[in-house]
Amino acid sequence: MKSSMRSAGSIFQSDAVQRFLALGALVILIIFFAIASPYFATWSNAKGIFLATSVVGILAMGVTFVIITAGIDLSVGTVMTFAAVMTGVFITNMGLPWPIGIVLGILSGTLMGLVNGTLVARFDLPPFIATLGMLNIARGLALVISELRPIYFPDQPGFNQFFMGSVTEQFIPGFDLPNLVFVFVAAAIVVWFVLSKTIVGRYIFAIGSNEEATRLSGVRTMRYKASAYIISGTMAGLAGVVLAARLNSAQPATGFGYELDAIAAAVIGGTSLAGGEGTITGTIIGAFIISVLTNGLRLLNVPQEWQIVVTGVIVIGAVYLDILRRRRRG
Repeated sequence: MKSSMRSAGSIFQSDAVQRFLALGALVILIIFFAIASPYFATWSNAKGIFLATSVVGILAMGVTFVIITAGIDLSVGTVMTFAAVMTGVFITNMGLPWPIGIVLGILSGTLMGLVNGTLVARFDLPPFIATLGMLNIARGLALVISELRPIYFPDQPGFNQFFMGSVTEQFIPGFDLPNLVFVFVAAAIVVWFVLSKTIVGRYIFAIGSNEEATRLSGVRTMRYKASAYIISGTMAGLAGVVLAARLNSAQPATGFGYELDAIAAAVIGGTSLAGGEGTITGTIIGAFIISVLTNGLRLLNVPQEWQIVVTGVIVIGAVYLDILRRRRRG
């Protein structure tokens, strides 16, 4: 156990280097697109980038916990969609007050994460297989429950102001940022604290560094490994609420493919697919890189298929840099 904790502590320097490289890449992208397109360096476009990052970033922060354990969660995109649909069901179809509907929508994602965590930690299923199965289950349930139709939210008192209106109305008067950005910031603070300052975070790092040594030291590794997937599911549930707020509806056909952006953001930000390394700060930087890149390429009229190609190349490059870092330490 001590060796695992020392291993987790010895990565800070390399993590700092990775975050510095990611931040430098983000700055370069911003400068490039600001020069290449007159529309990029506008406040309205910046707000669009913040909104896009809010969804991808929330998903990526949850995935970071899983990847640190040397696992993977391929289901976060469709779990997000399922949570958005369930939020619509609770508020629109069942007529529940919108605060209760939001909480239950988030808990729908938590439930999916609990199933993932149980399959991986308790039944020892490979994370790739367990979460790939959940990807299809969540996607199918979202389509079945919604009957293949979008669910639009009713005009409840206060609902537009705090939920649908959160896209446009200002949480801080005079500070022109969508309220959903503040939801993202609050979520980032909470998960940063959990990962960096609690025993859950310490054991998640230890499991990713050396799960067997952690288990032999007396730690209930199944519990803490499952908790990583539960956190990922909860964050996917929150992302579903945020996405529903952006779209003013629950769209059952959205969400597929978001898991790739979330994983890419975590990897670009320095989270190692081999486990034991990662930070919330780095993941947030990675999420901004994905959003800025997508936004800038769209402004330059680059076809969407080529945007996907560019993102894939960046992910491969980030993974290769992680391999080089590990070789040098070895």
